[in-house]
Amino acid sequence: MPTTPHPITKEQVPLTLGHEFSGTIEEVGEDVHDIKVGTRVTVQPIIYDGTCGACKEGYINCCDGNGFVGLSGWGGGLSEHVVVPRDAVYEVPEKVSLEVAALVEPIAVAWHAINISPFKKGDSVLILGGGPIGLAVIQCLKAKGAGKILVSEMASRRKEFARRFGADYVLDPSKDDIVARVRETCDGQGANVAFDAAGVQAGLDQAIQAIRARGTLVNIAIWEKTATISPNWLCFRERKYMGVATYQAGDFQDVLDAISSGQLKPESMITKKIQMNEVEEQGFKTLIHDKDNHVKILVEISP
Repeated sequence: MPTTPHPITKEQVPLTLGHEFSGTIEEVGEDVHDIKVGTRVTVQPIIYDGTCGACKEGYINCCDGNGFVGLSGWGGGLSEHVVVPRDAVYEVPEKVSLEVAALVEPIAVAWHAINISPFKKGDSVLILGGGPIGLAVIQCLKAKGAGKILVSEMASRRKEFARRFGADYVLDPSKDDIVARVRETCDGQGANVAFDAAGVQAGLDQAIQAIRARGTLVNIAIWEKTATISPNWLCFRERKYMGVATYQAGDFQDVLDAISSGQLKPESMITKKIQMNEVEEQGFKTLIHDKDNHVKILVEISP
């Protein structure tokens, strides 16, 4: 969240939170003719300038000055009303509830990470972290035909969630030798692709060594601290390390279509529903003090 004016919104803290949300259209701009009042929608919250090199290439998620509705200004999901650009709005299919539609944003992060990676059907995959993004990666990999899915996670409840969503092997880095177990499970060679949804140095070290020759480690996590990498681990096995940023045009629609068709069934990611007046105690504080027992806590703004 910007503590100085954001380059696009010109706003700074305090700001309205909420970048993962759905709702119903109450009004449309005079130039909008292809969507109607009353339509149920979810919002792709990327804010971009449209003029930088990345935007001109179509990579709005890599915009030089990018931000997010609900983090950088323009209101957010924790408000009764919010105004967003037409291209940020995606119609929710009839079979999909507004509650599930609020999950499209984090699932789109996982969907995009897999799409941009070299993953192909039948590949073995290691996932670091069983939090919301890690669990979304599991679901998307299942939908895309992954071979073996291995997850490294310490929290017992998150291990249960990982198994529920389709992980074939759930490893505990405090007890298991992750590198040895992954190699052993994946034909003695290691995983084809690894996704880092944890952002922890020890996990990064393990994942690089647990992927096979010419395998790829995909970083999804946003790191709180600077990480270190031993380049020799990459060079001698011709491994690759790449970063991904949120999602791009088409990912939201793909996820909505996958949910509507039954390919993705993310309902059980919702572990709690609360009202606006409960946000501090039952929302934020729960995710601080009891995050291992929760995946997504939904806030209903208008009863």
